[in-house]
Amino acid sequence: MQVEVHGLGRRANFDERRLAKWLAEVLHTAGREGRRDLTIILPDHLAARGRSSLRVLTQLLTSGYRFDRFRSKNSSATLRKIHLLPSMGEDENYGEALRLARAISRGVRVSRDLGNTPPNQATPEWMAEQAVGLAAKRGLDCQVLLPEEMQEMGMGGILAVGSGSTHPPRLVRLEWGEGEEVISFVGKGVTFDTGGISIKPSAAMEEMKYDKCGACTVLGIAQTLAELGLPGRYRAYIPLVENMPDGGSYRPSDIVRCHNGKTVEILNTDAEGRMILADALAWAASEKPATLVEFSTLTGATVVALGHQAAALYTPDQPLAGELLEAGASSGERLWRMPLWPEFAEDMKGTHADLRNLGSRWGGANNAAAFLGHFVGRTKRWAHLDIAGTAYRDSGEGLASGATGFGVALILDWLLRRTGRF
Repeated sequence: MQVEVHGLGRRANFDERRLAKWLAEVLHTAGREGRRDLTIILPDHLAARGRSSLRVLTQLLTSGYRFDRFRSKNSSATLRKIHLLPSMGEDENYGEALRLARAISRGVRVSRDLGNTPPNQATPEWMAEQAVGLAAKRGLDCQVLLPEEMQEMGMGGILAVGSGSTHPPRLVRLEWGEGEEVISFVGKGVTFDTGGISIKPSAAMEEMKYDKCGACTVLGIAQTLAELGLPGRYRAYIPLVENMPDGGSYRPSDIVRCHNGKTVEILNTDAEGRMILADALAWAASEKPATLVEFSTLTGATVVALGHQAAALYTPDQPLAGELLEAGASSGERLWRMPLWPEFAEDMKGTHADLRNLGSRWGGANNAAAFLGHFVGRTKRWAHLDIAGTAYRDSGEGLASGATGFGVALILDWLLRRTGRF
């Protein structure tokens, strides 16, 4: 089967996003029709040249993903080989991009597989075991904190959220690479979120297995960076909990003390993500990274604001904002910068404690981001990415459903630009 994209390339509005969508549709059609061999002829167009080659190849390598581990009969992909013909003069560029795209696709697969794994298997303990396995395979330093150790470190946020589950919480710390400046990643890992005592409606609660996708993204990033051996020193902090209602659960009106000593008045136990991130961010900040980037499916308000087309970016640092926005546009994992105005931080001040875990209904995603800002210490270059609308898809079948692995390609693009590697 041979397809050309020349006709699309003559359209005035043709760009990288339309090319990526077209490639996904072609691969889906080829698989559905039982094709074993596919030749794609790319246009002589900016959307398929230069740095865009990395996006094209990443799209091709990730589009055939299926999560069928729990099917009694796995669906075997019929498409075995893809021949890609870039425009004249682009062969060398595509050769280098292929090496990078393969690493990205493996990181995306790690993230998607973990995100799609159901909560009866993907408990906090199991997720920590996956991190340990990844660390052993890729030569990363790995530390896993148990509840007793978190108690000693004053991590009341993680312990409170995990108090209602029979599966105790874990906190994973990874470190690898060399260099004086450290880039740290933090990822929210709520393996299942019932809302706790402030229980969620039953409709669509099955989607709450995806509340661990921030953690899954960070593990996918670790996989990709370690495989490529990208220069730099990196750390990852991954808090893992299950938020369940139980006689031991934390309650509305409880006051919780977090790792940096700040106290939080609980108004809603379903605002749990910010509580576990408070401890993880405070620990990360105490180890003085040069840059701190955090991923979380934090608020439904972000989805209301941006839909499923972009993740929300919060950062007080203008250069960092520009770098991440540029990487988002280049990788196709779009970001939209949202405000961190002081009024939002003011709204999160508590009545009987330093802070409260729920602010006004209006600007809910901004209030949540402002809350996190109380736990980054003196770190100036920090960013919170609310990926609630982009971490998974809940409509349709095949390519459109399940965890997306959003954030892996974004971060690699950002770091490649910083290091001038591609």
